[in-house]
Amino acid sequence: MLNTSGNYPDVRGQDIEVIYSDSARVKVQMFASELNQYNNAEKPYSEFPQGMKVFFFNDSMEIESEIHANYAIYYNDEKLWHATGNVIAENHKTGERLDTEELFWNEEKEEIYSDSYTRIVNENGTFYGQNGFRSNQSLTEYTLIGSKGVVNIQEDE
Repeated sequence: MLNTSGNYPDVRGQDIEVIYSDSARVKVQMFASELNQYNNAEKPYSEFPQGMKVFFFNDSMEIESEIHANYAIYYNDEKLWHATGNVIAENHKTGERLDTEELFWNEEKEEIYSDSYTRIVNENGTFYGQNGFRSNQSLTEYTLIGSKGVVNIQEDE
């Protein structure tokens, strides 16, 4: 019996690497241990049940930032990623690190966001977004929602 209900993946893969480029320049590189694609589902999606690692590149082909997650889904039509479970985003240039349990990445708008509790650590201290955050995908401009934090202050002698 053939099952076409969309409950089983149409495509399965292991040890996946995907490269997104624009005008022959690598913009994003993604790695995953496992991929399941559901192309016949009502809303087609790709599932990464063992998580993923994503690197974002600047115009000089240097890694600008990265995101890791224990689990992720990509919704094809919306071009929207939904990552959950120990989500970590880091900006290599500034050294900032973001920790949350849920993160969305909108490819078209090049933004990441969450409505979940978020912690950002940088050279100025540790900051918390009780109700999430909004940021560009390189984590260079962000806003914490329901924020509080501990600021490091250097005293002049």
